[in-house]
Amino acid sequence: MIAELRVITDNLDYLLWGRVGQGQPGGVLLTLLMALGAGMLALPGGIALAGLAWRWPGRVRKLLFIWAELIRGIPLIFVIFWLWYLLPALTGADLPGALTVTLALAWFTSASVMHSVFAGLQALPQGQYEAAQSQGFSAGQALLLLLLPQALRNVLPSLVGLFIALLKDTSLAFIVNVPELTTIAGQVNNRIQIYPAAIFIFTGLVYYLLCSGLAVMAGRWQRRYLLAANK
Repeated sequence: MIAELRVITDNLDYLLWGRVGQGQPGGVLLTLLMALGAGMLALPGGIALAGLAWRWPGRVRKLLFIWAELIRGIPLIFVIFWLWYLLPALTGADLPGALTVTLALAWFTSASVMHSVFAGLQALPQGQYEAAQSQGFSAGQALLLLLLPQALRNVLPSLVGLFIALLKDTSLAFIVNVPELTTIAGQVNNRIQIYPAAIFIFTGLVYYLLCSGLAVMAGRWQRRYLLAANK
């Protein structure tokens, strides 16, 4: 048991930070950076797409939903592979693997964000939009100032679930050898080849703590927001 714990403690810095001192972040740090970067792209992107689908219910909405269903119906691992080979061909340069995976995660997650936010908009009473119009609000103003704040509050649990899934999906970066937590754990296991259970139980525990911590923080933020809104 002590030997198994030493496998973790001896490699803890590498599992947490990678080679950050050499300008190559990895492990938990890179996992969090990719999840944060993808979330910062997916959230506003998905909200913007939901707004477009709400504002133009005809062909624009249909095309957006076809795009979203296509993306959501494809395994994320294929999206990562596509961008891994497609982006260098389009840009003429080799992009960092972490950036490619972050863009793939953002693209994939934005489709689900669009669905959730659009459902939140559709669930609001139609009378609110009509009342906003009667007060002289344009469609864009009503959406930004009145409808979206309510919709985002209502779908917050769904969005938290999406970003928890996003955090776990960063583990798929191992397929292109990006040194996030799962890849680093595999490298440590390949080097040690004695205590794989200890290494991967530790890895699973780290993912659990990260995801549960995100859920707790989101729950506290939502409670504070609701208390402030009801004052």
